[in-house]
Amino acid sequence: MTERRVICVLGMHRSGTSCLTGSLQEAGIDLGDCHTWNPHNRKGNRENQRIVDLNDAVLAANAASWDRPRAKVTWRDSDLSAARAIIEANRTSLSFGFKDPRTLLTLEGWRLALPEMEFIGIFRHPLDVAQSLNNRSGMAIEQGLALWFQYNRRLWWHYRRRPFPVLCFDDSEAAFKAKLAGVLTRMGFDAKRWPGEFFEGALRSAQGDRSRPLAWRVQGLYKKLQQIAE
Repeated sequence: MTERRVICVLGMHRSGTSCLTGSLQEAGIDLGDCHTWNPHNRKGNRENQRIVDLNDAVLAANAASWDRPRAKVTWRDSDLSAARAIIEANRTSLSFGFKDPRTLLTLEGWRLALPEMEFIGIFRHPLDVAQSLNNRSGMAIEQGLALWFQYNRRLWWHYRRRPFPVLCFDDSEAAFKAKLAGVLTRMGFDAKRWPGEFFEGALRSAQGDRSRPLAWRVQGLYKKLQQIAE
């Protein structure tokens, strides 16, 4: 790898984005100044607060938020400049990466600001995500499922627009690591030197009620994501 790269992790809240991002950091991707501890994630959500704040500001300017998505989000020129400045201030190595689930709601602006940006996605069973949101903040299961659909519909749409690797957080630890190793190799990293120690099964504790029926559109989208997953 000789050119500077920006790699963005795409995925909904409570869907394994922190695990994937921490694993990418192990593989040599620089995350810059990121959170390494969180009350709801003891290994940290690996997010850059300036990027989170920018995404929140863009959403707020569009009368939206992480839990109230809008179909279309408009970026101001100042927002685009801020995105470029944040990335330039943080990337001190050839490969810089970041994640913030809100990015799925603001991605058009990031694409404009950084056309060279690469992506890797991850998703998780909708019932487990909804249960995790319920455990964390008391969000109703039905609201969590609706939010899962809004985020992952965007993940699917952006994949169809320009394919990128997508992982499933429902896989066993061994399967997840094997598939990620293959992705790292294709991305140009030395997977043999990747320790693969960030993933801990105990961190994936929320388990949704599988007997609960899913709306057809949620179930259908989950199947589509399974079909494109590594």
